Amino acid sequence: MKENKIGYTTGVFDLFHIGHLNILKKAKEMCDYLIVGVSTDELVFSYKNKKPIIPYEERKKIVEAIRYVDEVVPQINRDKLEAQKQIRFDIMFVGDDWKGSKLFSATEKEFKKSGVEIIYLPYTKGTSSTVLSETLRKIRDGA
Repeated sequence: MKENKIGYTTGVFDLFHIGHLNILKKAKEMCDYLIVGVSTDELVFSYKNKKPIIPYEERKKIVEAIRYVDEVVPQINRDKLEAQKQIRFDIMFVGDDWKGSKLFSATEKEFKKSGVEIIYLPYTKGTSSTVLSETLRKIRDGA
């Protein structure tokens, strides 16, 4: 049996806030080595149709500076099965707002076959990068 558990989580981490920190802290408490995939600007644009406010390289540096994070990798697509093949993590941590989603329901089934666990961590209520960025855009645009 493997002694050290490798954990993996992903995110955009735009406008880093307490919800991001909570996920990273809780994830690190449940694994020995935490790898974080930070979404590239291109990936974010591909599914949100807008660029993050903070560019990828800056978001990456912010996440690297968090003491709970052991390694940061670029997330260039949302294929969690491919990520697991490349990174070889034992546990994937995901915000519980994704539980039951099409993306993660299928991933859970595939991960079970190889013994990879998905742990859903509580979403921090009242905190959202989307809300923060929309508010900033309104301020910037004078709305």
